[in-house]
Amino acid sequence: MTKKTPRKPPLVAEKRYSSGSRKTRKPAATKTRKTPQKAKPAPRKRKATRRKASDGGGIIGFFRRVIGWILRLIWSVTWRVGSVVCLIIGLWVGYIYTTLPDVTELFDGRARGSVTMLDRNGDVFAWRGDQFGGVITTESVSPNLRNAIIATEDKRFYRHFGVSPRGVASAVRINLSEGRGPLSGHGGSTITQQTAKLLCLGDPYDPSTGMSEAEYEADCRRGTLQRKIKEAVFAMAMEVKYTKDEILTIYMNRAFLGAGARGFEAASQRYFGRSASDVSPAEAAMLAGLLVAPTRYAPTNSLTRSQSRATVIVGLMEDQGYLTAAEAQDARAHPAQLSEAAAERAGGYFADWVMSAGPEYFTRNTTEDVIIRTTLDRRLQAAAEDAMQYVFANKVREGSKAEAAIVVMSADGAVRAIVGGRETKVAGAFNRAVQAKRQTGSAFKPFVYGAALDIGYSPLDTVIDEPFCMNIPGSGQWCPKNYTKNYKGRVTLADALKDSLNIPAVKVSEKVGRELVRQVASQFGLESDLAAGPALALGASESTLIEMTGAYAGILNGGSAVTPYGLTELKLLGESEPLMGTEGGIGERVIQTQAAEELIWMMEKVVAEGSGRRAKLPDWQAAGKTGTTQAARDAWFIGFTSQYVAGVWMGYDDNTPLSGVTGGGLPAEIWHETMVRVHEGLTPTPLPMRAPSGPVENWEGGGATQTDSGGGLGGVVDKVLRDIFGGGGSQNNSGNQNPLTFNDR
Repeated sequence: MTKKTPRKPPLVAEKRYSSGSRKTRKPAATKTRKTPQKAKPAPRKRKATRRKASDGGGIIGFFRRVIGWILRLIWSVTWRVGSVVCLIIGLWVGYIYTTLPDVTELFDGRARGSVTMLDRNGDVFAWRGDQFGGVITTESVSPNLRNAIIATEDKRFYRHFGVSPRGVASAVRINLSEGRGPLSGHGGSTITQQTAKLLCLGDPYDPSTGMSEAEYEADCRRGTLQRKIKEAVFAMAMEVKYTKDEILTIYMNRAFLGAGARGFEAASQRYFGRSASDVSPAEAAMLAGLLVAPTRYAPTNSLTRSQSRATVIVGLMEDQGYLTAAEAQDARAHPAQLSEAAAERAGGYFADWVMSAGPEYFTRNTTEDVIIRTTLDRRLQAAAEDAMQYVFANKVREGSKAEAAIVVMSADGAVRAIVGGRETKVAGAFNRAVQAKRQTGSAFKPFVYGAALDIGYSPLDTVIDEPFCMNIPGSGQWCPKNYTKNYKGRVTLADALKDSLNIPAVKVSEKVGRELVRQVASQFGLESDLAAGPALALGASESTLIEMTGAYAGILNGGSAVTPYGLTELKLLGESEPLMGTEGGIGERVIQTQAAEELIWMMEKVVAEGSGRRAKLPDWQAAGKTGTTQAARDAWFIGFTSQYVAGVWMGYDDNTPLSGVTGGGLPAEIWHETMVRVHEGLTPTPLPMRAPSGPVENWEGGGATQTDSGGGLGGVVDKVLRDIFGGGGSQNNSGNQNPLTFNDR
């Protein structure tokens, strides 16, 4: 029988192994069974990866990658370049900041000074040069003006950093819409940028460069892109250096506002006669309106245009809340008006004459601010202007191009009024009273008779008025005629002057000697070259109206020469002591007092009874002389009362003959109208004249024909005159005077 072997119990290790094996296999089996369920998402991930790969591999993906790369490159370059540009601009702004001076040094940037002219009463009537009225600030100026400037030029002034991108973009849009280039026309500049431009970006005017001040300013206003960039940087530097109010203060003091006014204080004084601290809303709007185009909108050029521009500014002020509706309506209903001085167009012809006659370094090219006191009487100036306009409006045919000029002065040569042409409210125009040299005609004859009276002849001496000829060596026969073509026979010297007879005047001139006549006329102030031949007696020489009027003033004052003058005192602004005084007035005696008084008596007959009757004044004695040149190219009347001397010239600028006009016609009427107005309110006083007395000499005149020997002096008088005057008229005049026919009156 088989013996069963007993079964050994498993070792502990085996138990572990067996148990571990089972446990290991069991989970493995479980895992294997669960794997298909957990692996389901895996294919989806692989499918998604395949879709991305599929998309990135096409042409669309390629372009996407290229565009992305370009954008990343642009961004990379842009922020780097932008950083560099910002750094450069910052350094540039910082550099300019270090060069900017103290704000007080920038208020007055003029390269030349100004001239302020006062009338005889001390009131301002004219300005010249670049006027600077004094420093104003945002605190001292009228709020109306400060608000008007901001509303007009830069409504976001207090909110930007010197440059307004919105303003630039708006300006570019407007320029393009109007068919201009982006930088042409509207600039979109802020007040700060405009101030930078006024400062010429810190580059001061240097006369040594050869560039005029006008050229310098034009260069500063150039609108190129490069200039705009510099302007913007300079503006930002100013914003760092100065406060907003300081920038606005610089702007208000340096802006050019027309008529030579630099800064709003000067402009306010010039146009309204008041400080910029006192202007009304209407006046403030007119001043602010000048900024866009100072010359065009200057109220002295066109008050209507300036007022229309101001109306636009008032609307802007109302829209931006600076004016209430009631205030705006009041400003529109009562627009700004010019002051009396401004309405006179800066003194017109008189101021121009003072500027041309004064020292150049204190007038035309002054670098200082100068105050000049003058002889101007504004009442008399207005009288002369009104008389001119009255006669041309009522007694000259419509459309006539004839011109006229008037000078009024005192007996000592102090000029009280000048009208240099029919357009009376002008400045810088051609001044016919001062600049035009014209033949004097019979207005010269008083100097012929004055020379005769001075050597002892009497107004009652007689001479024969008859056909008369002279043989002039080298020129032939010369036969002057009277204006009427008639002859009166024996006449007194007084009657010959009264009726403006030519033959007696020539005979008297030849009798006393042309050289004496020439000397008397020259010493009385006729500085132009005087004719050398016998036609000297008939006014063949040329002279200006102011010279002729000054010469007649010498007759009125008793025979002493005068130098017409308009300047009585010149001093620098702020100084009490004048640098110079009157340059002119009464000079040396030319003829004796008795001769002058007898000549005045003769000239009074011209107005009372003779060729100058149209000049006669009510209640006043007046003396004068008519003058009409060959072919009536010039017509004159010059005369005086005991108070004033006045001269009138009439003619065409191109020497066209006047039609039916003589000195005793329209010029005498202009003189009459002028002197009636000049003497309003004055008490009549008599002329300083003397009736003649003593023996009478009858001159035969040497017959109907003479040979020009230079004067025909005879007897004792000839010898005395030759001893005194070196031969009188004994010189040979061959070739100096062509035969002319003077039909003069």
